[in-house]
Amino acid sequence: MSVHEQFGEDLALYALGSLQGEERSAVEKHLQSCADCRRELEQLRGDTALLGLSAAGPKPPQRSRERLMRAIAREPRFRPASRRQWWGLAGWATAGAMALLALAFWGQYQNSQRQVSIMSRAAVEQQEALEKAREVVETLTATDAMHVTLVAAKNPPQPQGKAIYLRDRSSLIFMASNMPKLPPQKSYELWLIPMKGAPMPAGMFKPDAHGSAMVINPPIMTGTEAKAFAVTIEPEAGSPTPTMPIVMLGSGE
Repeated sequence: MSVHEQFGEDLALYALGSLQGEERSAVEKHLQSCADCRRELEQLRGDTALLGLSAAGPKPPQRSRERLMRAIAREPRFRPASRRQWWGLAGWATAGAMALLALAFWGQYQNSQRQVSIMSRAAVEQQEALEKAREVVETLTATDAMHVTLVAAKNPPQPQGKAIYLRDRSSLIFMASNMPKLPPQKSYELWLIPMKGAPMPAGMFKPDAHGSAMVINPPIMTGTEAKAFAVTIEPEAGSPTPTMPIVMLGSGE
């Protein structure tokens, strides 16, 4: 057996990191002066890396797997090993196999976690949409809801609005039609006029091309009893108090 053949058998174990002690030192010393063995080591390391990646990535070339397996298989036939050495190599082989399995399972776990996260977000969004729809249906069908029709303060019956209000839930749905086009940087503002106190802002809205608009569940203090509802034209950011004139006004039916 030539010197290159002798060290060639050890290179496979060296590439796997399972060569220890004097044998490892001898290989490292030989590598310093042998370019052929250095190239052989790089090829074996590349084959090992491809086999590792095959657990979660593309399949490595068949020639890489066969080359590495042949190099490893040569070692027991040419170099007698003591029982202790054999068990040491078996331990390293087992550790390598476990590392590859762990890599594969980790990739599958990460993918599963991403899928679970996506499904959880979708479920939350769907639940929120169902909850909003349920609130709208309950408000529209509640027997104790306050129904208010708003009409134009002047030249009726051009603009028209309908407010449905549940005081105990602070739930309000307002629908408007035939609303005139707004001036630039202006918006309509809905007002809740309580039994006592100043008018309270109840939502901003701009009509579409057909003059229709809707306000759903604006923030209103729970339990506020409404005497009437009104609509004014305000700056887009809204106003703390109504700006005259009142465009639409209506009280409970």
